[in-house]
Amino acid sequence: MQASSVRSAFLRALRSCSFGPQSAAIAGLQKGFTTTAGSKAGASRASWLASMAGTLAGLAGCSWVAAADHEGEHGMPSVSWPWSHEGMLDSYDHAAIRRGFQVYQQVCAACHSLQYIHYRDLVGVCYTEEEAKAMAAEIEVVDGPNDEGEMFERPGRLSDPLPSPYANEQAARYANGGAYPPDLSLITSARPNGQSYLFSLLLGYREPPAGVSVREGLYYNPYFPGGAIAMPRMIADGGVEYDDGTPSNSSQQAKDVTTFLAWAASPEQDERKLMGVKAITLISLMWLYAVYQKRLRWSVLKSRKVVVDVVN
Repeated sequence: MQASSVRSAFLRALRSCSFGPQSAAIAGLQKGFTTTAGSKAGASRASWLASMAGTLAGLAGCSWVAAADHEGEHGMPSVSWPWSHEGMLDSYDHAAIRRGFQVYQQVCAACHSLQYIHYRDLVGVCYTEEEAKAMAAEIEVVDGPNDEGEMFERPGRLSDPLPSPYANEQAARYANGGAYPPDLSLITSARPNGQSYLFSLLLGYREPPAGVSVREGLYYNPYFPGGAIAMPRMIADGGVEYDDGTPSNSSQQAKDVTTFLAWAASPEQDERKLMGVKAITLISLMWLYAVYQKRLRWSVLKSRKVVVDVVN
Protein backbone atom coordinates (compact mmCIF):
# COMPACT_ATOMS: atom_id res chain seq x y z
CA MET A 1 0.00 0.00 0.00
CA GLN A 2 2.82 2.37 0.87
CA ALA A 3 4.70 1.57 -2.36
CA SER A 4 1.56 2.26 -4.42
CA SER A 5 1.17 5.66 -2.76
CA VAL A 6 4.77 6.54 -3.49
CA ARG A 7 4.37 5.59 -7.16
CA SER A 8 1.18 7.68 -7.45
CA ALA A 9 2.83 10.71 -5.86
CA PHE A 10 5.83 10.38 -8.17
CA LEU A 11 3.68 10.23 -11.29
CA ARG A 12 1.65 13.27 -10.16
CA ALA A 13 4.87 15.22 -9.61
CA LEU A 14 6.17 14.14 -13.01
CA ARG A 15 3.02 15.41 -14.74
CA SER A 16 3.50 18.81 -13.09
CA CYS A 17 7.10 19.17 -14.37
CA SER A 18 7.56 21.71 -17.19
CA PHE A 19 9.77 19.60 -19.47
CA GLY A 20 7.84 20.65 -22.56
CA PRO A 21 6.40 17.92 -24.85
CA GLN A 22 7.15 15.00 -22.52
CA SER A 23 4.04 12.84 -23.09
CA ALA A 24 6.13 9.94 -24.42
CA ALA A 25 8.47 10.12 -21.45
CA ILE A 26 5.60 10.11 -18.92
CA ALA A 27 3.90 7.27 -20.77
CA GLY A 28 7.08 5.22 -20.54
CA LEU A 29 7.38 5.85 -16.82
CA GLN A 30 3.71 5.05 -16.21
CA LYS A 31 4.05 1.79 -18.08
CA GLY A 32 7.18 0.91 -16.16
CA PHE A 33 5.68 1.56 -12.72
CA THR A 34 2.36 -0.09 -13.53
CA THR A 35 3.95 -3.24 -14.87
CA THR A 36 6.48 -3.29 -12.03
CA ALA A 37 3.58 -3.34 -9.55
CA GLY A 38 2.03 -6.22 -11.46
CA SER A 39 5.30 -8.12 -11.51
CA LYS A 40 5.48 -7.99 -7.73
CA ALA A 41 2.00 -9.53 -7.68
CA GLY A 42 3.21 -12.55 -9.63
CA ALA A 43 4.00 -11.43 -13.18
CA SER A 44 6.59 -13.32 -15.15
CA ARG A 45 10.28 -12.39 -15.41
CA ALA A 46 9.78 -11.22 -19.00
CA SER A 47 7.09 -8.78 -17.93
CA TRP A 48 9.33 -7.45 -15.18
CA LEU A 49 12.17 -6.89 -17.65
CA ALA A 50 9.79 -5.13 -20.01
CA SER A 51 8.65 -2.87 -17.19
CA MET A 52 12.21 -1.90 -16.38
CA ALA A 53 12.86 -1.16 -20.07
CA GLY A 54 9.83 1.13 -20.12
CA THR A 55 11.04 2.94 -17.01
CA LEU A 56 14.52 3.49 -18.48
CA ALA A 57 13.04 4.68 -21.77
CA GLY A 58 10.88 7.20 -19.90
CA LEU A 59 13.83 8.53 -17.94
CA ALA A 60 15.90 8.82 -21.12
CA GLY A 61 13.08 10.75 -22.79
CA CYS A 62 12.84 13.18 -19.88
CA SER A 63 16.60 13.70 -19.94
CA TRP A 64 16.60 14.38 -23.68
CA VAL A 65 13.76 16.91 -23.45
CA ALA A 66 15.40 18.64 -20.47
CA ALA A 67 18.70 18.86 -22.39
CA ALA A 68 16.92 20.35 -25.40
CA ASP A 69 15.25 22.97 -23.20
CA HIS A 70 18.62 23.81 -21.60
CA GLU A 71 20.18 24.22 -25.06
CA GLY A 72 17.40 26.55 -26.15
CA GLU A 73 17.78 28.67 -23.02
CA HIS A 74 21.58 28.88 -22.87
CA GLY A 75 22.47 28.45 -26.54
CA MET A 76 24.05 25.57 -28.40
CA PRO A 77 27.45 24.60 -26.91
CA SER A 78 30.30 25.71 -29.12
CA VAL A 79 33.14 23.49 -30.26
CA SER A 80 36.35 23.95 -28.25
CA TRP A 81 38.69 25.21 -30.95
CA PRO A 82 42.47 24.85 -30.48
CA TRP A 83 43.92 28.33 -29.88
CA SER A 84 47.64 28.80 -30.43
CA HIS A 85 48.12 30.82 -27.22
CA GLU A 86 46.40 28.49 -24.75
CA GLY A 87 49.33 26.18 -24.03
CA MET A 88 51.39 26.59 -20.88
CA LEU A 89 54.45 27.67 -22.90
CA ASP A 90 52.59 29.35 -25.79
CA SER A 91 52.35 33.10 -26.31
CA TYR A 92 49.95 35.33 -28.22
CA ASP A 93 50.21 35.65 -31.98
CA HIS A 94 50.99 39.37 -32.15
CA ALA A 95 50.36 39.55 -35.89
CA ALA A 96 46.86 38.15 -35.23
CA ILE A 97 46.36 40.73 -32.45
CA ARG A 98 47.17 43.54 -34.89
CA ARG A 99 44.81 42.12 -37.51
CA GLY A 100 42.14 41.62 -34.84
CA PHE A 101 42.46 45.24 -33.76
CA GLN A 102 41.85 46.28 -37.36
CA VAL A 103 38.68 44.14 -37.42
CA TYR A 104 37.55 45.72 -34.16
CA GLN A 105 38.21 49.24 -35.46
CA GLN A 106 36.49 48.74 -38.82
CA VAL A 107 33.62 46.44 -37.76
CA CYS A 108 33.00 46.24 -34.02
CA ALA A 109 33.84 49.76 -32.80
CA ALA A 110 30.69 51.20 -34.35
CA CYS A 111 28.62 49.62 -31.54
CA HIS A 112 30.95 48.09 -28.93
CA SER A 113 33.40 49.78 -26.59
CA LEU A 114 36.71 48.68 -25.03
CA GLN A 115 36.74 50.88 -21.95
CA TYR A 116 39.67 49.13 -20.22
CA ILE A 117 42.07 49.32 -23.17
CA HIS A 118 44.21 52.44 -23.70
CA TYR A 119 46.36 53.36 -26.68
CA ARG A 120 49.48 52.82 -24.56
CA ASP A 121 48.47 49.18 -24.12
CA LEU A 122 48.99 48.62 -27.85
CA VAL A 123 52.62 49.79 -27.76
CA GLY A 124 55.04 46.89 -28.06
CA VAL A 125 52.18 44.42 -28.62
CA CYS A 126 50.89 45.17 -32.10
CA TYR A 127 52.01 48.75 -32.81
CA THR A 128 55.09 50.87 -32.28
CA GLU A 129 54.94 53.93 -30.05
CA GLU A 130 54.89 56.26 -33.08
CA GLU A 131 52.01 54.33 -34.68
CA ALA A 132 50.00 54.35 -31.45
CA LYS A 133 50.59 58.08 -30.99
CA ALA A 134 49.42 58.75 -34.56
CA MET A 135 46.23 56.73 -34.01
CA ALA A 136 45.53 58.50 -30.72
CA ALA A 137 46.00 61.92 -32.34
CA GLU A 138 43.22 61.14 -34.82
CA ILE A 139 40.53 61.41 -32.12
CA GLU A 140 39.30 64.44 -30.20
CA VAL A 141 39.01 64.10 -26.43
CA VAL A 142 36.99 66.39 -24.16
CA ASP A 143 39.30 67.52 -21.36
CA GLY A 144 39.39 70.20 -18.74
CA PRO A 145 38.47 72.34 -17.10
CA ASN A 146 41.04 74.91 -18.20
CA ASP A 147 42.14 77.99 -16.28
CA GLU A 148 38.83 79.65 -17.15
CA GLY A 149 36.81 76.70 -15.85
CA GLU A 150 35.65 75.54 -19.27
CA MET A 151 35.95 72.15 -20.94
CA PHE A 152 37.88 71.94 -24.18
CA GLU A 153 38.79 69.43 -26.87
CA ARG A 154 42.32 68.24 -27.52
CA PRO A 155 43.99 65.56 -29.68
CA GLY A 156 44.17 62.13 -28.10
CA ARG A 157 47.20 60.85 -26.21
CA LEU A 158 48.62 57.45 -25.41
CA SER A 159 47.07 57.66 -21.95
CA ASP A 160 43.54 57.96 -23.36
CA PRO A 161 41.25 54.93 -23.59
CA LEU A 162 39.86 53.79 -26.92
CA PRO A 163 36.81 55.95 -27.74
CA SER A 164 33.35 54.64 -26.92
CA PRO A 165 30.72 54.82 -29.69
CA TYR A 166 28.03 56.10 -27.30
CA ALA A 167 28.01 58.62 -24.50
CA ASN A 168 26.01 56.40 -22.12
CA GLU A 169 23.88 53.25 -21.93
CA GLN A 170 20.63 55.08 -22.73
CA ALA A 171 22.08 56.43 -25.97
CA ALA A 172 23.34 52.95 -26.89
CA ARG A 173 19.93 51.37 -26.31
CA TYR A 174 18.14 54.10 -28.24
CA ALA A 175 20.42 53.61 -31.26
CA ASN A 176 20.03 49.82 -31.22
CA GLY A 177 16.31 49.35 -30.73
CA GLY A 178 16.52 48.75 -26.99
CA ALA A 179 19.43 46.30 -27.12
CA TYR A 180 22.60 47.23 -25.26
CA PRO A 181 25.87 46.31 -27.02
CA PRO A 182 28.14 45.01 -24.23
CA ASP A 183 31.64 46.27 -23.61
CA LEU A 184 34.13 43.81 -25.12
CA SER A 185 37.07 44.36 -22.76
CA LEU A 186 36.39 41.16 -20.79
CA ILE A 187 33.98 39.36 -23.10
CA THR A 188 36.12 36.24 -23.57
CA SER A 189 36.46 35.85 -19.79
CA ALA A 190 32.82 36.63 -19.04
CA ARG A 191 31.40 33.78 -21.16
CA PRO A 192 31.85 30.03 -20.68
CA ASN A 193 34.42 28.75 -23.16
CA GLY A 194 34.65 32.41 -24.13
CA GLN A 195 37.01 32.35 -27.11
CA SER A 196 35.37 29.42 -28.88
CA TYR A 197 31.92 30.82 -28.02
CA LEU A 198 32.75 34.18 -29.59
CA PHE A 199 34.27 32.57 -32.70
CA SER A 200 31.21 30.32 -33.15
CA LEU A 201 28.81 33.20 -32.50
CA LEU A 202 30.38 35.42 -35.17
CA LEU A 203 30.09 32.68 -37.80
CA GLY A 204 26.89 31.01 -36.55
CA TYR A 205 24.25 33.11 -38.32
CA ARG A 206 21.82 31.07 -40.42
CA GLU A 207 18.19 30.85 -41.45
CA PRO A 208 15.88 29.69 -38.62
CA PRO A 209 14.84 26.04 -38.93
CA ALA A 210 11.29 24.96 -39.64
CA GLY A 211 8.98 25.72 -36.76
CA VAL A 212 11.17 28.47 -35.30
CA SER A 213 10.06 32.07 -35.73
CA VAL A 214 12.23 35.10 -35.00
CA ARG A 215 10.55 38.47 -34.53
CA GLU A 216 11.46 41.45 -36.66
CA GLY A 217 14.72 43.12 -35.71
CA LEU A 218 16.33 39.92 -34.40
CA TYR A 219 18.50 37.35 -36.18
CA TYR A 220 18.73 33.61 -35.66
CA ASN A 221 21.97 32.34 -34.14
CA PRO A 222 21.85 29.00 -32.28
CA TYR A 223 24.94 29.84 -30.20
CA PHE A 224 23.28 32.87 -28.60
CA PRO A 225 21.08 32.21 -25.53
CA GLY A 226 17.51 31.97 -26.77
CA GLY A 227 18.63 31.69 -30.40
CA ALA A 228 17.65 35.28 -31.32
CA ILE A 229 20.23 38.09 -31.29
CA ALA A 230 19.81 41.79 -32.07
CA MET A 231 23.22 42.08 -33.77
CA PRO A 232 23.16 41.20 -37.49
CA ARG A 233 26.00 39.31 -39.12
CA MET A 234 28.79 41.88 -39.33
CA ILE A 235 31.68 39.80 -40.70
CA ALA A 236 31.81 39.17 -44.45
CA ASP A 237 34.49 37.94 -46.81
CA GLY A 238 36.73 40.81 -47.83
CA GLY A 239 35.11 43.21 -45.38
CA VAL A 240 38.49 44.21 -43.90
CA GLU A 241 41.74 44.90 -45.74
CA TYR A 242 44.69 43.74 -43.66
CA ASP A 243 47.95 45.69 -43.59
CA ASP A 244 50.04 42.53 -43.99
CA GLY A 245 48.10 41.24 -47.01
CA THR A 246 46.49 38.27 -45.23
CA PRO A 247 43.32 37.11 -47.05
CA SER A 248 40.39 38.48 -45.04
CA ASN A 249 37.77 35.78 -45.30
CA SER A 250 35.11 35.47 -42.60
CA SER A 251 36.87 32.73 -40.64
CA GLN A 252 40.16 34.66 -40.62
CA GLN A 253 38.46 37.81 -39.36
CA ALA A 254 36.59 35.92 -36.64
CA LYS A 255 39.80 34.19 -35.51
CA ASP A 256 41.81 37.43 -35.46
CA VAL A 257 39.26 39.52 -33.58
CA THR A 258 38.78 36.70 -31.06
CA THR A 259 42.55 36.58 -30.50
CA PHE A 260 42.61 40.36 -30.03
CA LEU A 261 39.74 40.25 -27.51
CA ALA A 262 41.41 37.37 -25.66
CA TRP A 263 44.50 39.57 -25.33
CA ALA A 264 42.31 42.51 -24.23
CA ALA A 265 40.82 40.39 -21.44
CA SER A 266 44.24 39.14 -20.27
CA PRO A 267 47.03 41.35 -21.64
CA GLU A 268 49.48 40.14 -18.98
CA GLN A 269 49.18 36.46 -19.96
CA ASP A 270 52.58 36.20 -21.67
CA GLU A 271 54.36 37.90 -18.76
CA ARG A 272 52.51 35.69 -16.29
CA LYS A 273 53.57 32.54 -18.12
CA LEU A 274 57.18 33.74 -18.33
CA MET A 275 57.18 34.52 -14.62
CA GLY A 276 55.76 31.06 -13.91
CA VAL A 277 58.53 29.38 -15.92
CA LYS A 278 61.14 31.39 -14.01
CA ALA A 279 59.55 30.52 -10.67
CA ILE A 280 59.33 26.79 -11.49
CA THR A 281 62.96 26.80 -12.65
CA LEU A 282 64.14 28.53 -9.47
CA ILE A 283 62.10 26.23 -7.22
CA SER A 284 63.49 23.17 -9.05
CA LEU A 285 67.07 24.35 -8.54
CA MET A 286 66.41 25.02 -4.86
CA TRP A 287 64.86 21.56 -4.49
CA LEU A 288 67.87 19.89 -6.12
CA TYR A 289 70.20 21.84 -3.83
CA ALA A 290 68.15 20.78 -0.80
CA VAL A 291 68.32 17.12 -1.88
CA TYR A 292 72.08 17.43 -2.35
CA GLN A 293 72.53 18.92 1.11
CA LYS A 294 70.30 16.26 2.65
CA ARG A 295 71.95 13.28 0.99
CA LEU A 296 75.61 14.28 0.89
CA ARG A 297 76.01 16.77 3.72
CA TRP A 298 73.45 16.26 6.45
CA SER A 299 73.32 12.48 6.03
CA VAL A 300 76.92 12.22 7.29
CA LEU A 301 76.03 14.04 10.49
CA LYS A 302 72.72 12.23 10.86
CA SER A 303 74.30 8.75 10.62
CA ARG A 304 77.25 9.56 12.87
CA LYS A 305 77.49 7.37 15.96
CA VAL A 306 78.55 8.91 19.25
CA VAL A 307 80.11 6.54 21.76
CA VAL A 308 80.51 7.61 25.37
CA ASP A 309 83.33 5.88 27.22
CA VAL A 310 82.25 6.03 30.86
CA VAL A 311 85.21 3.97 32.07
CA ASN A 312 88.07 6.11 30.86
